[in-house]
Amino acid sequence: MEVKKFARDFLDKTKKSLDELSLEKIESMVNILIDAYKKDKQVILFGNGGSASTASHFASDLAKGTVIANKRRFRAICLNDNIPMLTAWSNDSSYEQVFKEQLVNFLRPGDVVIGISGSGNSPNVLNAIQYANEHGATTIGLTGYDGGKLKRLAKECIVAPGNDMEIAETIHLLLEHVIKLYLRAWIEKSA
Repeated sequence: MEVKKFARDFLDKTKKSLDELSLEKIESMVNILIDAYKKDKQVILFGNGGSASTASHFASDLAKGTVIANKRRFRAICLNDNIPMLTAWSNDSSYEQVFKEQLVNFLRPGDVVIGISGSGNSPNVLNAIQYANEHGATTIGLTGYDGGKLKRLAKECIVAPGNDMEIAETIHLLLEHVIKLYLRAWIEKSA
């Protein structure tokens, strides 16, 4: 297969998925994050594999990329960044509990919990979102395909339409950047 044709096919599929995204869902997610910022709540993120990368990037962009001199900062952490903690909970409990058990340490009512799962069916993400729901957090899911179980479990969910993990992961990273850039502009102007 020719490289140009392969690239064009992937980009066309990504554009189609982007065109089908709900702008209302993006606006809702931004409003949840603005509310957390105003109330000085923390944003806790996590995922597996490529979604772990996006969660880490998103936490970094919120905590560093939105910084404006003399303005309050976002408090954001990524639970998959602490490898010793992940392996300790995996070894002593199970991998399905690695994020939930960390939430027991960190979560406070009113915090925002963002679980990222391309399939929407990762047991460790679902267990953590369930725990967050039960303990007063606002939960957000980022997923692909049909949204999986995460779509029904998270209070708010953005689904990257389509049946392709790489396209879902690409869109999640793109969304993260759009949201970060908007929040930075909002903080600079309003906060």
